[in-house]
Amino acid sequence: MHGLIVRSVQSFVTDVYGAAQWQRVAARADLPTSDVEAMMRYADDVFARTVSAAAKILDKPVDGLLEDLGTYLVSHRSMGRIRRLLRFGGADFVEFIESLDDLVGRAHLAMPDLGLPAIQVRAVGPGLYIVSCAWAAMDLTALLTGALRAMADDYGALAMVDAAPASKGAGVRVTLLSSAFTPGRSFELRRARP
Repeated sequence: MHGLIVRSVQSFVTDVYGAAQWQRVAARADLPTSDVEAMMRYADDVFARTVSAAAKILDKPVDGLLEDLGTYLVSHRSMGRIRRLLRFGGADFVEFIESLDDLVGRAHLAMPDLGLPAIQVRAVGPGLYIVSCAWAAMDLTALLTGALRAMADDYGALAMVDAAPASKGAGVRVTLLSSAFTPGRSFELRRARP
C-alpha cells in the first residue's frame, strides 16, 4: 500500500484532532514510526489497522471516521491538491459523477504506483447513481459517502448521498435534486495574471 494513502489518515487526525491524538493512534496501530512516510510502501493491512486504531482512540464508529475522512480529503484547506484533481472530472456535479470511472486513471497519471481502488458508477435512473468502490483492504463506502457529499457542496449541487440499499447493490446512492442549487466554490485551472 502506498504511503500517501496511510498518510491521509495521519493528516486528518493531526489537522482535526491534534498531534497528540495522532501519536496515540500511531502507537495503537503499531506503526513503525509515528510519521508516515508518504513515498514508502506499507503492508496492505496498515490502512485498516490505522483507521481502526483512530476510531478507538477518538471514540467514533469506523464508518463515521471514514465518512469524516472522506469529507476532509475534499474540503480541508490542506487537501487542495485532491480537490483540484477531483474538479478536473467535470464542469458540474453530474459530469463529475459520470467521470468517476476515470478517476483512477487520472490519479495514475500523477502517481503511477498509488494503487487506488477502482470506482464504478451506474446510472439507475434520471439523476440517480450508484457509486461503488471495490478494495480488498477495507470497505470504503463511508469514505466515498463523505467525499461525494463534500463534492456536491463544492459544485453547489443539492444531492442526497447515502449508502445504497442492498437491493440496489453495494455502494453509495447519489440522488441529484438540483445541479445548481448554490453557486458552489470557485475553481480555476489557472489564475489570471494582472
